[in-house]
Amino acid sequence: MYSENIDFTNSEMLRKKAEEKLIAIEEKERIYREETDLKKILHELQVHQIELEMQNDELRFAYTAAETALKNYTMLFDLSPMGYFTLDPEGRICELNFTGAEMLKERRFSLIKSNFKLYVSEDSKVVFNNFFRRIYAGNAKESCEVTLGYGSKFLCKVYMEGVVTEDDQKCLLSVVDLSKFMLLTRS
Repeated sequence: MYSENIDFTNSEMLRKKAEEKLIAIEEKERIYREETDLKKILHELQVHQIELEMQNDELRFAYTAAETALKNYTMLFDLSPMGYFTLDPEGRICELNFTGAEMLKERRFSLIKSNFKLYVSEDSKVVFNNFFRRIYAGNAKESCEVTLGYGSKFLCKVYMEGVVTEDDQKCLLSVVDLSKFMLLTRS
């Protein structure tokens, strides 16, 4: 069994050989444990990589869905035949769509931070101010008809509905140009 000549009667030599054998066995076990640990670590890394790939796929899907929603929102908001405005509590324009800018006969981005009340004709200011006050006084949707214009310049007759958002106290205003409808009913 042993190829070496071991004197089994020499306890010192026997002990030394046994310790060497034990060290060899422990070294094999250590290498085996390290390999096992490495296999476990590799397995965990592979599982984690698959989890990350799955999360990445989900993020890509969510990003695509968000891009689609943004595109749809942009088309709905910007290209709507109705004017949309977001006003702060003082009546300044925070946002508006292209139709709203067209109603006010100005470029869209030049209207940001200008006061919407400046575009309400003098004969409609009382109606608009009461409408605007009612919107902020209650949490219900309000509506009115006013004439848009400034100075002696007539822009259009409009019907508007507004409501205040609870979170940031902005007035969401939808505006329909009635001038076109009035022309259709006259013909």
